[in-house]
Amino acid sequence: MSGSIGATAPPRPGPTSPQEQPSPYSLPLHALRLAWRCALPLICWFAAGELTRFALLYAATEVAYGDFRQVRLIITMTLLTCIILAAMTVTTGMLHSLRGALWEMRARAEDGVPQEPFFRTLDRVAPAFAVLYLAWGFQSEDARDVYQMDILHNFWDGMANSLFGEDNVVGRGLVDLDWRVSLGAMIVTFGLKTLLAKLAERQNNGKFYGFGAAFSEFAFVFYGLNATVAIADARSEWVQHRSVVAGTEAVWADLQQSVPLWEALTGVWGEIWPLIIEAVAVPLAWLTVAMLVFGAFSDDTRTLVKGTRLEKGVDRLESSHDLTQRSFDQLTGGFRDRWLPLANALRMVFKSGLALFGMMCLSYMVINVAAEYAERALATFVGSRDEWVWAIQGPPVTFLRDMIVTVLTMALLAATYDIAATRARLSGEPFDDASVSA
Repeated sequence: MSGSIGATAPPRPGPTSPQEQPSPYSLPLHALRLAWRCALPLICWFAAGELTRFALLYAATEVAYGDFRQVRLIITMTLLTCIILAAMTVTTGMLHSLRGALWEMRARAEDGVPQEPFFRTLDRVAPAFAVLYLAWGFQSEDARDVYQMDILHNFWDGMANSLFGEDNVVGRGLVDLDWRVSLGAMIVTFGLKTLLAKLAERQNNGKFYGFGAAFSEFAFVFYGLNATVAIADARSEWVQHRSVVAGTEAVWADLQQSVPLWEALTGVWGEIWPLIIEAVAVPLAWLTVAMLVFGAFSDDTRTLVKGTRLEKGVDRLESSHDLTQRSFDQLTGGFRDRWLPLANALRMVFKSGLALFGMMCLSYMVINVAAEYAERALATFVGSRDEWVWAIQGPPVTFLRDMIVTVLTMALLAATYDIAATRARLSGEPFDDASVSA
């Protein structure tokens, strides 16, 4: 995939931005306008990404079997990492291809800010993308796709192994890595990711340190997964036999039975919370990625609490002893990786009012729900004489649905940023406190 695709939407002559603040309720129309104007590069990026993803998935199901199995499993983990990096590249490319059609990007061009090349954007976005991707567990879907491809591709081999009493390793390419090999690979990738992260912080442009840091971040998690699980299982078995833990579990069970409405309340919350995550947190996470691509984002705590009483607390923490700072970072690291970037994205959107945030979440869910119903309606309309025929007819329909959803979602994210940034700039409060110079 070439970075030249991302620059196929040159600005047209005419007004570069609206003279009046765009309405938040114009978000769906603005998103459709962006999707229409940049349809070709968006479709090309998506198609190239799906082709790359299929090739890597197929390779992962082939390389996992044969001699030197532990080496092959390391390669399988590497291919899983490459699948996620391909998704990161495609997401960045699709958003980058929308830059030329945005009001805010044109306003920057008028101010003399040069357009950032695609590969430099990718290198800058990669480390933060890796943190967000892992913090929200998006890699689970990629691992699930590897497993499903392995099962379908090697179905008859697995069936034969089960019938003849042989060891069946089909579908175990991501879980059979020996914990000692996993631990060794984990140590190596930890050193690599630390080194590349330090180099990326120095902003050595053009050397792909950021992309390498993202690769090592994903590899560190995947290579070390088996060792982590093995150690956690051993620790859990030991903890289960401690009397304090056993007593605490008994007290907790009694509490659940004795407190009125406990089960009802937890059951309702358990049903509502996933919906909140899907409808609010997930679109905010992808909006954060879009803001990273467009060069107006910060995940710094000070930026989030700027102008509030909490800023004094940040001052006191930064002036405290190094050990205190490191302890605080260890205690809050996972929470900050997961929620702080989303809070910063929400803060920027709120600069343009609550209506824009509500329209973004509503539009995001409408796109996904409508696509599901449209696919079901198309499948009903097409039909098939035999059930197995849909195994052949289904993939093209699914590809079409995913393409439309992805294109519209990328356009929606770009439109949300564009309206928020334009409204902030025209009101005299631009996103200058978190901007990234191109």
